[in-house]
Amino acid sequence: QVQLVESGGGLVQTGGSLRLSCAIPGRTFSSYAMGWFRQAPGLEREFVAAITRSGLSTMYADSVRDRFTAARDNAANTVYLQMNSLKPADTAVYYCAAGSYSRVLRDYTYWGRGTQVTVSS
Repeated sequence: QVQLVESGGGLVQTGGSLRLSCAIPGRTFSSYAMGWFRQAPGLEREFVAAITRSGLSTMYADSVRDRFTAARDNAANTVYLQMNSLKPADTAVYYCAAGSYSRVLRDYTYWGRGTQVTVSS
């Protein structure tokens, strides 16, 4: 199984920023589109962002558009999610995933264990 590991979560105040990283070691990294999802307690996991294998195209959920930016460094086998202007509604466990370029959960094959993001009022 491919190992995905998220990092960079933490506690920030409203309006602050965080940069999440997801590492997927090995030569196969560039073979996959990457997605970011999040899940708050009691809610279903929801789409946040996705980036193509090349990194040339991205898409975002309406709730994060203009605040979050996905990027990737294939040489470093790492995908990033830059989160700016954070709101309490962004509080969730954030997951990275590898698979097809999609907004749909089931289109991703490999998943990380998640990293907690908490935004205080």
